[in-house]
Amino acid sequence: MAITDYGSYDALGLAELVVQRDVKPSELLEEAINRAEATNPKLNAIVYKDYDNARNMAKSELPKGPFTGVPFLLKDIMAMTTTMPTRQASAFMPPIPWLHDSVLTAKFKQAGLVPFGKTNVPEFGLVATTESRLYGAAHNPWNLNHSTGGSSGGSGAAVAAGIVPMAHANDGGGSIRIPASCNGLVGLKPTRGRISQGPDVGEAVDGLAIDLVVSKTVRDTAAALDIASGPVEGDPYWEPPKPKSYLEAIRTPLKKLRIAIALKKLDGAALHPDCVAAVQQAAKICRDLGHEIEEASPSLDQTMLIPAFTALWTGNLAAGIDTIAMLTGQTASEDKFEGTTWGLYQAGKNVSASQYLQAKALIQRAGRDVAKFHETYDVWITPTLSRPPVALGTFDMTEKNVEKAFGAQIDYVPFTAMQNATGEPAINLPLYWNAEGLPVGTQFVGRFGDEETLLKLAAQIEQAAPWKDRYKSVKV
Repeated sequence: MAITDYGSYDALGLAELVVQRDVKPSELLEEAINRAEATNPKLNAIVYKDYDNARNMAKSELPKGPFTGVPFLLKDIMAMTTTMPTRQASAFMPPIPWLHDSVLTAKFKQAGLVPFGKTNVPEFGLVATTESRLYGAAHNPWNLNHSTGGSSGGSGAAVAAGIVPMAHANDGGGSIRIPASCNGLVGLKPTRGRISQGPDVGEAVDGLAIDLVVSKTVRDTAAALDIASGPVEGDPYWEPPKPKSYLEAIRTPLKKLRIAIALKKLDGAALHPDCVAAVQQAAKICRDLGHEIEEASPSLDQTMLIPAFTALWTGNLAAGIDTIAMLTGQTASEDKFEGTTWGLYQAGKNVSASQYLQAKALIQRAGRDVAKFHETYDVWITPTLSRPPVALGTFDMTEKNVEKAFGAQIDYVPFTAMQNATGEPAINLPLYWNAEGLPVGTQFVGRFGDEETLLKLAAQIEQAAPWKDRYKSVKV
């Protein structure tokens, strides 16, 4: 293989070249490292380099899996590993490697992936942009003045820029789908319980958060779900039924679907015209493929759900910070955190046990309400964001007032947190770029446990309206 062709392959494509002995894993890794060194000074996508350990891994006998020899990046939240620290972009978290690999990291390695660094995130993954005080801003490859989204912003930038074809990501309120939208990528948030958080975590953020990847192709995402899914003994959730292989499933025919689309926010407020255009384009593609389309949205009371979600989110943040303090012998104080983090921490400390349990009950009821909606509709299409990727500096991370700080974020991401609450799968697809050349993602939401339908539809759409050539225009 001419190494200059590296960026034209997805992860499965690179792995196939390794199988055919057209290229060695060590050669792929060096190409990824060279690309990282050339572009990361502008992107700030990678915040920790583990090149030497990765080189040793690539030269050794790698496990035989679907991604053998493919360079990979881990996000600086979860996916713990013994060779790199996981700091969550917080100076409060010591820069020391973990005692063991997490279950997910082990599965990535067993699939033959070669991790060589950690990617940029906002502090504790709290916001929809990647601009932490500790690491600095990650820059969008499509326009360096714009946000990569959050919290998997570094992963999104690295994949869109061609450093790696696929990277680890996780999602507690949209953090896979938001950067997928901002960077023009495929990003699936799986069903609750599909991916184990073990051995250190039972349910991340009360079951709101889950891991997978951002990628350039649907088949890479399907294969990643194949290798990452499955519980381990002691997990609080047991995954719903699944096909033998998602990668094989996307190659089979898809029945005619009944699809609902959202052209405004749940409260009736208007969306940016680019976001409406993105949904309308997705609807046209689906209609041309033979699916039935109509405008409809679930009936949910956001005046109750947003405070409930916030109570769970802030309560978990407070518990997390207090745990770090206990384990490291530190005391949490305002000067050690960004303003928004400190405001959310204080809010979490003030959530009573009664309020917390009431919030959890409201979130669970929303899951039942949305399940009823899916008795009529197989898929719900929404914009992933309320407007195109914002400019860096749009959100004030020094703002301690939770209503002001989080309110602006909720307006920017009016749909994604709903699927974290209900546990449903949802995928961002890169189908639309605006007049400024920025990607504007479209979200497809499926029934609880039904990633298969989402991935089959996504593969069908990818074939009808391919986006792979778009990445050639990224010049960092």
